[in-house]
Amino acid sequence: MKSLIPALLLAACGFAHAQSVMLTGTIGSRAILIVDGSAPKTVAVGETFQGVKLVAMQGDQATVEAGGKRVSLRMDTPVSIGGGGGGAGGTRIVLPVSSGGHFMTQGAINGRAVSFMVDTGATAVAMSEADAQRIGLDYTKGQPVQMNTANGTTRAYRVRLNSVRVGDVEVYDVDAVVSQQPMPFILLGNSFISRFSMRRDADQMVLEKRY
Repeated sequence: MKSLIPALLLAACGFAHAQSVMLTGTIGSRAILIVDGSAPKTVAVGETFQGVKLVAMQGDQATVEAGGKRVSLRMDTPVSIGGGGGGAGGTRIVLPVSSGGHFMTQGAINGRAVSFMVDTGATAVAMSEADAQRIGLDYTKGQPVQMNTANGTTRAYRVRLNSVRVGDVEVYDVDAVVSQQPMPFILLGNSFISRFSMRRDADQMVLEKRY
């Protein structure tokens, strides 16, 4: 039974040429992998695709090896492997458009895993109070503000995030807003995006870190 989840790919190119690998689905004991922006490839245990070897499959998780490093992949979560230190020294993010027309990616705020949706119309990174609580952000110490939304005015707090990371790319001291309103995703707004030069390349968004 084929299980193929739409790929939310990011490729982070670090100084040590790390590879971005993502598990996007399974077919029996075979994994569907995307490596550095490739087309999805079905790989059996023991096979190697673009330098990435599938070592094992465990349900909806896969273990792969590249550059002498072995990591576990969870479904639809990109991982960078094979680099020189596993740090956040990358400078480039590539995001294919999702089936819904949005750009989505996994990432981290202050070291805690989150799901982002890119929103170039948002002034800052924006999240709900529930998301802020989940990642341990004490937003009530922030500056109280009022936000105008489609459903009217709501209370929010303006805060500063220590770090925002997508793959191997990390930026620091990022403006954010925490809203009372529930939100399905954390919006990756311009307080993050403005740190990059951005271009649309066919069905991909490419962000290159500014210096």
